[in-house]
Amino acid sequence: MNLQFQADIDFEQFDLFADVFIQSIDCRLIEKHWGADRHQWLINFEGCYISLNYEFYGDCCWLSVEQASDMETLRFLSGLIQNAIVEPLAETSPPDAESANE
Repeated sequence: MNLQFQADIDFEQFDLFADVFIQSIDCRLIEKHWGADRHQWLINFEGCYISLNYEFYGDCCWLSVEQASDMETLRFLSGLIQNAIVEPLAETSPPDAESANE
């Protein structure tokens, strides 16, 4: 019951990434936990409690829920994350050949 994604994350500055990330998906921070090689933040998205995790050695980031009933929320957040990544890339794509010749 998790959603794994990749991002350019500096372990030592995870707070900078996580603050922007939770704001971009309109979540509220509940609490922070961290250790030698892992960050885990508990966030709330519209009443659903979700863990935002980052593990240094695997260089992986994921959202997880504990209740099966929250899987739909995780699917919704997957769409938000994909749109946040795809739309900016589409805006910076090179112009097509016709518009370059104008």
